[in-house]
Amino acid sequence: MSYYERLASDETIKKTVASLKERNINAIVVATREEALKKIKDLIPRGAGVMNGSSVTLQEIGFVDYLKNGKHGWNNIHEEILNEKNSKKKAKLRKQSIIAPYFLGSVHAITEGGQVVVASASGSQMPSYAFSSDNVIWVAGAQKIVPDLDSAMRRLNEFVIPLENKRMQSAGYPGTVLGRILIFEREIMPNRHITLILVKEKLGF
Repeated sequence: MSYYERLASDETIKKTVASLKERNINAIVVATREEALKKIKDLIPRGAGVMNGSSVTLQEIGFVDYLKNGKHGWNNIHEEILNEKNSKKKAKLRKQSIIAPYFLGSVHAITEGGQVVVASASGSQMPSYAFSSDNVIWVAGAQKIVPDLDSAMRRLNEFVIPLENKRMQSAGYPGTVLGRILIFEREIMPNRHITLILVKEKLGF
């Protein structure tokens, strides 16, 4: 098993949760992927507009399939974009999606000091993460906890990007690049709610 796949200890998780909360990130610890999906269902009210970024983690916990089945009672903004055939209208919907009331995704590293790091080729999810969505829900396996920002950057370059590149190529795409990096230090806007569901299982990259 790679160093970057090892789950953090309970002591490290506890320390990280306290640090996240000091930065106004509501950290919730669950034991399993099933509990993570249940927590998401509890957090999002019926009728809410929901958008999600591309995420292996969300696939692994069953969120993507649950969103597709239509039994949740949410407004599935992602599906609306996919179903739009007019290219101009589709592009407009994509731009509007960054203000979705609830935006879900994952992150690539979490420091013990409470900083959250996200890598992206296009940066499409970053406006919502950083500012435009009032409710952001991240789900991450506890193997993504690292000591500090230097360790987070090594995790991105040595582990995350190579795996994502391989995944994209296996799906028929050229691959990926490290186009944007978001370092989320803290939330300062009183109207925004940032939740990080930490799962004591290996999920995603």
